[in-house]
Amino acid sequence: MAAFPHLFEPLTIGSCVLRNRVVSSGHDTVMAENGQVTDRLIAYHEARAEGGVGLIIVQVAGVHESARYTSHTLMATDDSCIDGYERLARALHERGAKVFAQLFHPGREVMESQDGSRPVALAPSPVSNERFRVMPRALRVSEISEIVDGYASAADRVRRAGLDGIEIVASHGYLPAQFLNERVNRRVDEYGGSAENRLRFLREVLASTRHRVGDGFVVGLRMSLGEEDPAGLEEAVALDACVRLADENLVDYLSVTVGTSAGLAGSDHIAPDMHFANGYTVPLADRLKARVRVPVLVAGRINQPQEAERILAEGRADACIMTRALISDPDLARLAESGRAEEIRACVGCNQACIGHFHLGFPISCIQHPETGRERRFAQLTPASVARRVLVVGAGPAGLKAAAVAASRGHEVVVHESEGLPGGQVLLAQLLPERDEFGGVALNLSGEARRAGAQIITHSEVTTESVAAQRPDVVIVATGARPYRPSIEVVGDPAILDAWQVLRGQSPPAGHTVVIDTQGDWIAIGVARTLAAQGHPVTLCVTGYAAGESLQQYVRDVHLAALSRERVNVVPLVRLFGVDDDSVYLQHVLTGEMVILSDVAGVVLACGAEPVNELLESLLESGVNVIGVGDCLAPRNVEEAVLEGLVAASTI
Repeated sequence: MAAFPHLFEPLTIGSCVLRNRVVSSGHDTVMAENGQVTDRLIAYHEARAEGGVGLIIVQVAGVHESARYTSHTLMATDDSCIDGYERLARALHERGAKVFAQLFHPGREVMESQDGSRPVALAPSPVSNERFRVMPRALRVSEISEIVDGYASAADRVRRAGLDGIEIVASHGYLPAQFLNERVNRRVDEYGGSAENRLRFLREVLASTRHRVGDGFVVGLRMSLGEEDPAGLEEAVALDACVRLADENLVDYLSVTVGTSAGLAGSDHIAPDMHFANGYTVPLADRLKARVRVPVLVAGRINQPQEAERILAEGRADACIMTRALISDPDLARLAESGRAEEIRACVGCNQACIGHFHLGFPISCIQHPETGRERRFAQLTPASVARRVLVVGAGPAGLKAAAVAASRGHEVVVHESEGLPGGQVLLAQLLPERDEFGGVALNLSGEARRAGAQIITHSEVTTESVAAQRPDVVIVATGARPYRPSIEVVGDPAILDAWQVLRGQSPPAGHTVVIDTQGDWIAIGVARTLAAQGHPVTLCVTGYAAGESLQQYVRDVHLAALSRERVNVVPLVRLFGVDDDSVYLQHVLTGEMVILSDVAGVVLACGAEPVNELLESLLESGVNVIGVGDCLAPRNVEEAVLEGLVAASTI
């Protein structure tokens, strides 16, 4: 019997039969150009189709010129879009996947400008959003008609391009949800004032679209069953809308999610980080499925085939959306179906290179799998023309990725790690509160290296002399970093620790502890929370405007909420100047004024790291064929370390 019989059972949606129930939902890749499908976008989706996914839903496409919510939005407003969609559909069909397009209007949820000037945003009523601080103007009835027709026309274009269906995006507080929400829709005409009138826009969109494309083309609907925001669409309203539209035969399937783009807390559900439980939205899908006859898809941190199989076996949904899991491992479906689920590179919900890249305006990727988003360069690495002996020093993320890639290309690879376990700083990062899942990065990368044939030797120090004795053809140095301690004035004998020491079990004396944060990442926040949990009154002093300033917004929000709940005092815009036995002396970074904290029992420094590069420099001087990767070049994050390991090993 197959390991996942429900997950790999075909599913019929309308006129379309999926080969399995693994779904990649629509997500912005930042790979469109000039509103068009690109070769890079096709290659990205090809990798997931090749990996066995059943259904790929392509990122949102604007249905009206006012729908350009970012500078890199796909557009389906004229026939110029058809060629790109045709090439995409052909490529995915050849690899066995079905493909739908998301059709979209953001309403007031406009994230960025096209040219630096802010556009006019349109919405049912002039009600501003909290997150982007956009004040829209109310849509005229004639404009509503234009947009309704825009959905139908866009659907017809993607149908003509050969796609299998479309999905209307009514989730996350976008325009259809704004019409449904009485807190946002204050109209008194036929599109507002009652539940029936507020449903009119979405019903017209679906009816017009269905009429234009015919019954042989799939029409689906994505809805947030609750927006997790005080001003958001309520679950009962969204659920009732889904049931009514399904009963009217206007949709072939329903896709369940949660959250809204309009507010900070609500938007955290758009790509929930590791703080959220796996499959936490399934009860919502369960409630909807009990009331409709069409298939129900569900999203919400479903990362592993075991989780998806359980959801399907219990009858709580008909297919599982595993988008970030597929960003992390495009081969997830193929590996699970072939009985190799233990080889899947599980997503850890860090949000750094997927949604994090999107928010920065860069093509998405994955910290564990930098091949994602770079498929045209790295999806198919060529075998080495000559097998070489490769010595890798350091089994952190950079060294492990370099070893995996070099070994997979046919080189003989040995990794030497001075500690007892591979993983480097990942083994520390997993000790931070609610970050234990991050330890999966070390497990995934070490497994990848070993399966490729690399040998990993722990408790093994490497010197210039031992390198010379082994006579490798190439040395890859990935020796990482050590904690950085800034130069400060110290008077007396104050208790000063660094963040790494705290994570390894050392504690400052009982009493008020000050954590100094110069990086704005999760380390200082995590250490502050760790100390607060131990009973220390904690003050977190940051050089930036706020704690967690360097983190992706959804991750930052979770930690800032925790700091507030745990009563950690945050002092922004200060730099450390000096410490004595009971006081910390700070300087305001803007005014230069002195800020003094008294009655301090201990200080913890979270001030970043400095490279451990002595071996690299020594080998360079000795003329060895050596490549440095990761933090030994300059301390950064796991993302850069893994990418540099990939790049280095692909050139040997």
